[in-house]
Amino acid sequence: MKLKFITSYLESLAPPSYQESYDNTGLIAGNPDWEISKVLLCIDSTEEVVKEAVQKKCNLIIAHHPIIFKGIKKLTGRNYVERAVMLAIKNDIAIYCMHTNLDNAYIGVNKKICEKLGLVHTEILAPKKQLLKKLITFCPLNDAEKVRDALFAAGAGVIGDYTETSYNTEGFGTFKGSEATQPYVGEKGKRHHEKEIKIETIFQAPIEHSLVEALLEAHPYEEVAYDIIPLDNYHPRAGSGMVGELPVPADEKAFLQTVKKTFRAGCVRHTHFRGRKIQKVAVCGGSGSFLLPDAIHAEADIFITSDFKYHDFFDAEGKIIIADIGHYESEQFTTELFYEVLRKNFDNFALLFSETNTNPVNYL
Repeated sequence: MKLKFITSYLESLAPPSYQESYDNTGLIAGNPDWEISKVLLCIDSTEEVVKEAVQKKCNLIIAHHPIIFKGIKKLTGRNYVERAVMLAIKNDIAIYCMHTNLDNAYIGVNKKICEKLGLVHTEILAPKKQLLKKLITFCPLNDAEKVRDALFAAGAGVIGDYTETSYNTEGFGTFKGSEATQPYVGEKGKRHHEKEIKIETIFQAPIEHSLVEALLEAHPYEEVAYDIIPLDNYHPRAGSGMVGELPVPADEKAFLQTVKKTFRAGCVRHTHFRGRKIQKVAVCGGSGSFLLPDAIHAEADIFITSDFKYHDFFDAEGKIIIADIGHYESEQFTTELFYEVLRKNFDNFALLFSETNTNPVNYL
C-alpha cells in the first residue's frame, strides 16, 4: 500500500485544516510513493521509537505529536529531534503525525477519552468556526437529481448526523451564447430562458476542489454558474474538547479513583470537591486549561484534562472540579484510535503498537 493512500484516508477523517496555527501535522519525513508494509503506532516519534521501528522493520511511524514543531536549519544530531529525523531518513522510515487536527475531529482523541469513561450523549465542547462553506449552483429541472447525486457523493450536504441535505428553489435563468459556443439548450446568438433549479448545499472547506470537480463533471451546461460562500457557522463535528454524561451519576471521589485507574495516572491533581454527584463530564486530551470557561458554560460537573498551572485552579471558583491527569496519560489511547481506523479500512500491512514509553514525566 502506497503511503499517500494511507495518509489521504487519515486526512479525510481529520483534515489538516482542523489543526491549530502553531501545529505541524502531516508527513514529517518520507516519500508519499513509498510502499508501506509495516506500521508502528505511537504518541511521540522519539529517537528510541525510531530505533524500535528499525528493529521491527516498520517503514512508517504514525505518531500523535509531531517530532518537528519548529523549523530546522541544520541536521547535525545535536538534539533528540535532529537525531530522530536523521535516523528515520537513514533507514527509509516515514514519519506521519496527527496532532491538533485529530484533537479537533469528532472521531478523534477526545471521543476516545469519552469512550474510556463510558460517557454518552457526547458533543464537541468548543466547536470551531470558518470550516464550512456553501455551494450554490443552477441547472435545468431534469438534470437536478443527477447534479445533487454528484454533490452528495463528493461529500456535500452533511449536517451533524444528517446527510444529503440541500435547499432547492425553482426559477428561470437566461443566457446567450456566442458563435463559438455549443449550448446544451437554446440557440447560439439568441437569449434563452430556461426553467432551472437553484441548489444550495453545505460542505466542509477541505473538499472544495473535489466538490467543484464533481459539479463540473455532472452538470450539463458548457459553462457552469456556481457560487462558493464562506460561512461563519459553528461546525458541530469539529472543535476542541468534548462533553458527555455518565449513564449513572457517580460519587466525586469514587469517580476520580476510576479516572486515575483508567488512565494509569501517577497522580490526579484536582480542585476541592463540591459535595455533589458527577454526571456531566467535560474532557480535553493534552493541554486543555483554555477550555475551562467552556466547560463551566456547559455546566459540566468535572473537567478532565492536563497541564493546568497553579493559579488556573483558582478559576474553577467552586463551579466545577478540575482534574489534571497528566498530558501523556490523557492522550495515551490515541494509538488505539489509530489502530481501529486503519484496521477497519486496510488489511494489507501490519500494525504494531510501540512498546517504548515516551512519557517524559515520572512520579515518585
